[in-house]
Amino acid sequence: MKIRRSMILVSNDPESVRLGAEDLLRNLNEAVEAYNLQNEVTVSTIDVSTMYDVRRSNILPMVIVHPDATVYGPVKPSDGRYLVEEHIYKGRVVNDLLAPPKLLTGQIGWLRVHKGYNPTEQRVVLERAGRIDPENIEEFIASNGYEALGKALTEMKPEDVINTIDKSGLQGRGGAGFPTGRKWRFVRSAKGEKKYVVCNADESEPGTFKDRLVLEGDPHHILEAMAIAGYAIGADEGYIYIRGEYGLAYQRLENSIQQAKEYGFLGNNIFGTDFNFHIHVHAGAGAYVCGEETALIESLEGKRGEPRSRPPYPVTHGLWNKPTLVNNVETLANIPAILRNGADWYRSIGTPSSPGTKVYTIMGNVNFRGVIEVPMGITLREVINIYAKGMKPGSTLKLAQTGGSSGSIIPAELQDIPMDFESFRKAGVSLGSGALLICDQNTCVVDLVKVLLQFFRFESCGKCTPCRVGTQRIYEITERLSQGQAELADLDEALNLIGEMERTSNCGLGQTAGTAFRGMLKHFRYEVEAHINPRECPTGVCSMVTETGSQFDYLHIA
Repeated sequence: MKIRRSMILVSNDPESVRLGAEDLLRNLNEAVEAYNLQNEVTVSTIDVSTMYDVRRSNILPMVIVHPDATVYGPVKPSDGRYLVEEHIYKGRVVNDLLAPPKLLTGQIGWLRVHKGYNPTEQRVVLERAGRIDPENIEEFIASNGYEALGKALTEMKPEDVINTIDKSGLQGRGGAGFPTGRKWRFVRSAKGEKKYVVCNADESEPGTFKDRLVLEGDPHHILEAMAIAGYAIGADEGYIYIRGEYGLAYQRLENSIQQAKEYGFLGNNIFGTDFNFHIHVHAGAGAYVCGEETALIESLEGKRGEPRSRPPYPVTHGLWNKPTLVNNVETLANIPAILRNGADWYRSIGTPSSPGTKVYTIMGNVNFRGVIEVPMGITLREVINIYAKGMKPGSTLKLAQTGGSSGSIIPAELQDIPMDFESFRKAGVSLGSGALLICDQNTCVVDLVKVLLQFFRFESCGKCTPCRVGTQRIYEITERLSQGQAELADLDEALNLIGEMERTSNCGLGQTAGTAFRGMLKHFRYEVEAHINPRECPTGVCSMVTETGSQFDYLHIA
């Protein structure tokens, strides 16, 4: 993961392009190369069409330079080399090119107050990933590693640790957003001498690979967090349940556990105290349902990976029927930084209702695909325009599918809603695990939902009837839609099935399997009904079959 010190963003809305933004972009890139700064600075574009008043287009083309979020405008193509030389190479603000503050809208003003290589970037979870040798414990220690564990064991009582996590406002990053401090307190107060900490590293959600970056790039980070959790809840043993396909991560975790034992950070009498903690790594066998905490626990016990009926919950009856704390990788990765810097520091990031950062994986019809970590509350528009470097040429945003297969479908008109738990909940969508699939105008929403439902019907463990039968029936309805053989009554039947699955399924798989279908009807019903009457796929993706059996393959022009 390359770390660059600056980012230059050039406005690329139609008015900016008319005024020479493309030539300016080219000149900026040439200047960056001329000063041999290409490994330190990146140049990209940003759509500012919603950030300025068209009557004030005399500030275009606009250039925003981060990390200090300096806004220049108007900038002529011939100013490109001058701007790079002065601001980037010499480190001096170019006062004669600054955009007049009175012409900037509140949205651009908001960008100017953020710090980081990318606007609004502040790493907590990924603070070391890509920056240290993950197989060298000494590099981890040199970058504040195990400092939080030492502080917890020598300066804090278990209740103090829980209070700090609770005060920080950290919420579970697995998708549900349950308060982490509250969950820890439930386990600590549960009766029983033997307790466990389980790290859910079974990252099986399609399109999600954020946890893999932490496990492969900073494995000691998770070991430290688990040891802190063990001290807080009164556990002396922990398990990491890792996706079976993550071979390198498994290897590095095993290596890190051995190193931590040799250095005294795991094992008996850690930091000279009477606290003992041991960690084991267990690889899954590829079952998506084992990402559900009770199915994961069943698998750890050597049983078939099927969800348990609840109550009781794992906080009182978990692994081997003992009180068990289950947190996912991203949630745990926030813990050490919170203890080192304090709850107030953590609350200064993100929003009041959803403090901290969120790690997203970006995929789809955008110019950059990968992993980012940004404060809670950033909008989808900012993610696409700034971090994903805009839609691909010729593409316009149609929808985003969040949180993997069980996430929501978000239409383009909702892209300015802050991406935090409360705002998304009010909008009727879910944040999910952090996968962002960005789709353009050539995406057929029916085809997309069919692919998601195919995944669910395959991954259903079959234990409960609502999920086992419901996922199959909804898939069949969606398949008929994609072939032009469905009727309007099928849509009502599917919604009834989804409602029953939400109410009666045994776990989150069945309860959320219909989320994408419901979102499709809510936001794109006109497109769905076009598959019924006149039995056409507006995007030309689906193969439509007539009543007589002949098939029309509409050309999909990407």
